[in-house]
Formats: sequence, structure tokens, C-alpha cells
Amino acid sequence: MAITMAVAPAAMADLNGVDISGYQSADIPSAISADFVIVKATQGLYWSNNNYATQLANADRTGKETGVYHFANGGNATAEADTFVNAVAGRVGRSILALDWEQCLAYGRYSCATANPNWGNPAWIQIWVTRVHDRTQVWPIVYVQRSAVWQVNTWVRQRCMLWVAQYANSQPTGYQPSPWNGGASGEGMTQYASTGYINGRGPLDLNRFYGDRTAWKKIACGERAGCSTGTVTTAPQVNKPAEQTPTDLNVLADKVIHGDYGNGQERINRLGGNYNAVMAIVNSKLGGGSSTQTTVTRTPSRTYVVRSGDTVSAIAERTGLKPASAWRVPSGNINRIYVGQTITYYGSVSTTAAPSTTYYGSTHVVSAGESLWKIYGTGWYAAAQRNGIRPPYTIYPGQRLR
Repeated sequence: MAITMAVAPAAMADLNGVDISGYQSADIPSAISADFVIVKATQGLYWSNNNYATQLANADRTGKETGVYHFANGGNATAEADTFVNAVAGRVGRSILALDWEQCLAYGRYSCATANPNWGNPAWIQIWVTRVHDRTQVWPIVYVQRSAVWQVNTWVRQRCMLWVAQYANSQPTGYQPSPWNGGASGEGMTQYASTGYINGRGPLDLNRFYGDRTAWKKIACGERAGCSTGTVTTAPQVNKPAEQTPTDLNVLADKVIHGDYGNGQERINRLGGNYNAVMAIVNSKLGGGSSTQTTVTRTPSRTYVVRSGDTVSAIAERTGLKPASAWRVPSGNINRIYVGQTITYYGSVSTTAAPSTTYYGSTHVVSAGESLWKIYGTGWYAAAQRNGIRPPYTIYPGQRLR
């Protein structure tokens, strides 16, 4: 039975992709529509994927980002890390490195036949990722089921992106733009199905990476000198007046509201001759007049646990946190919420002040499921620099960003 549920991969924002193992056909990376493919390289000390080289070659040939992963057997962590690094040496700096941390190594008919002996031991993960980093100057990402995220300790999470698995059901599906509970643990990537069908091929593990190709390459490059992230560097140019279209000015105004153009004189300098026109649009968007400058303050994010009979509109009315569209929910659709879910309000309030050259950029309190890309869009890298966030650009619920 062929089920076609493919959608076009994300072009400029989040990425759609799959992870595959040795038992899957070597042509899958070239036969499906995907932004990335993550290939199993090794398991334990002795298993390796016979299709590894061909699968990666097909991914490279069709312009996909790549990752390579090690399935942990839970034996000697340092030895398993060495096995992995030795096998993937030719991909270091080109592909994301990953650890697959699971409870069960082999399944019987109804249950786990062979268990990971170090399941529940966060120290094993820390030893493994440290060894990989020591040898490659790249921090690997860590895959784990959502109920076991606690096994990835704070020390590891400060250095390694989280890749979390949780499935809403076992129905066939294509790529999903808003996976169920996607990002709920602050992960940078969610695996949301093992029953995916893309271009008639499947079943496949489907994943959503909360970043663009540049973000992917930065994780793959790590701290390696001379590693290419695919960013373009241009020669300095002399600034000269340029005619802006209304659309351009609106884009600049949105960035000012988001805090990307700084405060006071810094903003004046960066906007140059567009300053007055852009600020007029800013004031208009925020309800201010032409003679006042609007100060924007983002309210701290607030959370609410859904109860029986709730709707987002009713919650907004009852709490006074409006509009309803400012609430974010796990499904991505404010009309689809469920009892027990935590939803978050991201509204903002504005006040007007006397004319002034001072503009107070907003601060943002990180909520579960967010990434720099989700919060700042194309301004994510500037936000990382502004907040002193280093690769792999991990942020945590409760963290304040400016």
C-alpha cells in the first residue's frame, strides 16, 4: 500500500526530515522530499551500518543536510564514543553528530527483550558527549523519549541540543508543521512519528528541526576552525541613501518593535534616513500618535493549565490576557486544546511617553518549546550574540532574553 502524504520541505524556516537505519533502503535519501536526513552509523562497540556510505552519498547528491548517530548499548561510554567517532570521522564538521539514548536494545513480542543497563544514568550520557567533543570539537545532540528528558542533565543541556521523541498516535502521516507537543521540553528537534510516508516511501521516522539550514550547519560545525556554515560574507560597502518601498519600511518597523535595532542613538544610527518614517509606522502599529514615541514592553509569558470545558477565547476573557491569538498552544491551533495541556500567553502591552530618543527594547521570558528561531525569526543569530549564547544555541524555559 502506497500512501502519499508529502508536503514541500520548509524553505526558509523550520526544517522537515527523517532519520534512517541500516535496514532501510539506501536510496531513501534521494527518493524522498526532505530538508535533512540523519543516518545511523554505529551501535554499541561492534555494529555498523552497511548502507551508511551510500545513504549519506544520496543525501549529499540531492542537496540535503545530514546527521549521523550512534545507538547506545549502555556499555563503556568512552569506548562507545570512540567507536562512533572512528566511524564518522569523514563527516565531522559536515553532519550533525547525535546520540540515540533508548531504554530497549531489542524487543520481544510484547516487551523489551534486552534493556540498556545504564538507562536512568545521566552520567553515561555526559561521559559520551564529552568524549565525542574532546575528539571532534563538536557537541553532539542527544535523542531521548520525552518521558526520559530528565536523564539529560543540565550540564549536558547547556552544551548539547535536545532531540525529543513523542508520538500523538500510530496513524500514517506526512510532514506536520506543528507536531503534537512539539518543543514542549525545549528541544531543538522533535521526532513526532514513526509511521511517516513521504513520496510513497515508508514507514519513516519524521522530524521537525526548529531552525534553518544555517542553524543546522552551525551545530554540525561546532567549534572547528574553518568550518563552513553556508553563510555569505560580503565586502564592506559604503552606505548611501536608498529608496525604501512601503513594504521595506514595514519590515524595518516590525524589527524595531522586536528590539532588533537597539535603543536611542544606536537605533537612529542604524535606521539613518529612514528613522522618522519607520518610527511613524511603529507608533501607528502600537497605537501611538505622530508626536509621541511608543515604548513597548512585552509582558512576561504566563501559563495556564487547560481545564474541562475551556476554550482559548474563554480563557482570554476570564484572565484578561487578550487577544486570544496571543496564546500559544501545543497543537499550533488555538481551537484544538486538551485538558491538562499547558498553554502560554505571549501578548504585549504598550504605553505612550513624551517625545524622546530613548526606546526600551522588550525582554522575553523563554517558554517550553521555544527556540531562538521561533522567537526572533531571521534575527535569531543577532539575538544569540546579544545574549551571549554560544553554539549549539540552546535556551531554557524561564531564561530572559533581551
